[in-house]
This record gives sequence, structure tokens and C-alpha cells, in this order.
Amino acid sequence: MLHGWGTSAELFAPLVEPLQPGRRLILPDLPGFGATAPPPQPWAAADYAHWVSALLDRLGVERCDVIGHSNGGRIALVLAAAHPERVRKLVLTGSAGLRPRHGLGYHARVRSYKLLRGMSRASPLPAALRDAARRRADRRGSDDYRAAGGVMRGTLVRLVNDDVRPLLAQLRVPVLLIWGDRDTETPLRDARVMEQTIPDAGLVIFEGSGHYAYLEQAARFCRVVDAFTRER
Repeated sequence: MLHGWGTSAELFAPLVEPLQPGRRLILPDLPGFGATAPPPQPWAAADYAHWVSALLDRLGVERCDVIGHSNGGRIALVLAAAHPERVRKLVLTGSAGLRPRHGLGYHARVRSYKLLRGMSRASPLPAALRDAARRRADRRGSDDYRAAGGVMRGTLVRLVNDDVRPLLAQLRVPVLLIWGDRDTETPLRDARVMEQTIPDAGLVIFEGSGHYAYLEQAARFCRVVDAFTRER
């Protein structure tokens, strides 16, 4: 069970008791979150997928079902594409991984942000100007970006620039998509793209739920996942 950005495996706690019977559950804190140290340098999704595969090796697990939420879903998709022999079935809920198509306004804001960030690091400029540019750049960054520091800020940049779209058609495992119809972080249209592109995929929509649909309707989520993973 792979958690999203800025959280930890602790967020899966409401799912443990319902899913535990007859299963061995593995809930790691991904590097940089919870009790696990950050990676040595900024990682991309492929680096996290390799880490998960190495973790399964250490635990003696050859093949398993994988549940991924948000950034954990991005990692799960890369894992299933790179190591199909390791993944039996895949459950994605509010999964990240599809880069949105932005308009000119977005690209103008990105260029403005990069200009301000460059000014904040330009030593020939007066300190007051550098500080003002840094403050303005920080206000323009996302909440996740502002909260991240050091190697994790670079990791976030690499992750959000990973686009798993080219991998979707390569997946050779059954995939269950569980999505909240009010998800604003990974909107329902992303789920529909995945459903249409992945060869063996089905979509279940949780009406009235947002990005954390698996928590908002935990009992229903567990029933659906249980039926999907036990089905032969």
C-alpha cells in the first residue's frame, strides 16, 4: 500500500482491519516521509519504484497486489510497467501521474516564477532585492513545494514532471480505478484517460468524494478492493 505525497502509511490505518483477514499487508513509509529518511538525491518515480521492488526482495515477496493513492499511484504504475512480474493486480485511487495540459497563462506564471527564483540567487543584486524576489517566488509556488525542503523539493519537481501516460498501454495487469467525482487534485478526467488507455482496467466512481475517497468511504473502498483482489 503506497501512500501519497506529504503523508505516510499511517493514513491507511482505517483500511487495515477490514483488509487484514487472509492477507499480509505491507505499509511502508516511502523515502522522505514518515519514519523513512529522504533519498540521497532528488528521486523520480522510477527511483521510488526500484526502492519498492528492493523492499519486496528484502521481505521475500515475489508477487503481490499493490494499492496506490495519489503519488503512490504514480509509483505503482511505474512499478507495474517496469516489473510486471511483481504485480498481480493494481488498485489506483486518486492516482497522480498524468501531466495536465496547461494554457499560455500557466506557462507565463512558470516563467515568472523561474525569473524570480533566479533573481533570489543572483549574488550581484542587492540583498533586499534578492529577499523580495525570494518571497514573491515562494508565494507563487504550490503548497507542497513551499512545504518541501532540501532534497525533497527537488524530488517533488522530478515527480510532477514524470508523465506516466506512455506507460499506460504497456500495463499487463488488471487495474481497478477508484475515484471521487469531486477530486480536484487528480480530477476524474484523469481516471477516464487511464480507463480508456490501460488494456485491462475498470473504473468505480465514489459519488460525493474528493481526493481521499478511500478514507471518505473507507468501508465501501475495502469491499470493492476485497472483491477485486480475491477474484480469480
